[in-house]
Amino acid sequence: MKAVSIRSFGPPEGMAVIDLPVPVPAAGQVLIATEAVGVGGADTVIRSGALAAYGFQEGHVPGSEVAGTVAAVGEGVDASWIGREVWGFTGTGGGYVEQALASAAEILPLPANLSATDAVTLGSSGVVAHFGLRHAHFAPGETVLVRGAAGSIGNMVVQLAARGGAAAVAVTTSSPDRGRRLRELGATHVLDRSGDGGEDAPDGYDVIIDVVAGPSLPSFFDRLNPNGRMVVVGAVAGQPPADIGTKMMAAFQKSLSFATFSAATVTAADRDAVRAEQFAAAGRGELELVVHELLPLDQAVLAHRKMDAGEVFGRIVLVP
Repeated sequence: MKAVSIRSFGPPEGMAVIDLPVPVPAAGQVLIATEAVGVGGADTVIRSGALAAYGFQEGHVPGSEVAGTVAAVGEGVDASWIGREVWGFTGTGGGYVEQALASAAEILPLPANLSATDAVTLGSSGVVAHFGLRHAHFAPGETVLVRGAAGSIGNMVVQLAARGGAAAVAVTTSSPDRGRRLRELGATHVLDRSGDGGEDAPDGYDVIIDVVAGPSLPSFFDRLNPNGRMVVVGAVAGQPPADIGTKMMAAFQKSLSFATFSAATVTAADRDAVRAEQFAAAGRGELELVVHELLPLDQAVLAHRKMDAGEVFGRIVLVP
């Protein structure tokens, strides 16, 4: 089967299409014939080599979520899964393949009115957005700033905050066109990447959901209201400065809170419940799923180039 491997860390050109044997599901696993593969920000960070110290090695197959038909099951897995359309989480890798392994505990059946492409656009990003807002203790009537709103996670945070009764949903983005599209998703104020601009934008925010991190993260503490909360749910711009605590201590009297959030800290049952609810809502047309582009699996290098260039609004989906 075809797969995409990181042959050398660095730019996208370090990835290559290779042939691998079709894997056999072990006990508790399923084999999914993939119809859609989501391209996430974490994939590009891993490919860059920034996470090599965390055990990622060259030869790694990126990709964490797929959708398709269950082709085989391992020992202990109900055989009735075979032939069913599912969304599946493959972990920190293993998704850029024609046939992917996933734990049977990490798959979810697709509603009849939700495509495989839609499933990988929403599957992970919707859960991160939902629980990221919960981690920030977001409440109706509060003001929210989404830093890095153009990607699939940011798109979902905007929609969920608006649906949740936010008094204002501001976004940082790179162009007027993206700002217009984010307004269609529920944004009320459009700021530049530094958080400036936006006619009549709030002077401060109760909640900031940050998908970007990177060197500029500490400057956004200035945009929090007293008792404001910032939650980082991604790091597409890399690590923040090492002295991040100094900036917070300088605003000691504002009682600010800073946290990171990973969906890995949520129980599988809770993730599945929210994901199933969101799949159903998307099928009813209550959530807008933004697909930037469909590309063949063997065009993964091009997909990563577009991600690195900041060209993507929503999600790129690879089609084996």
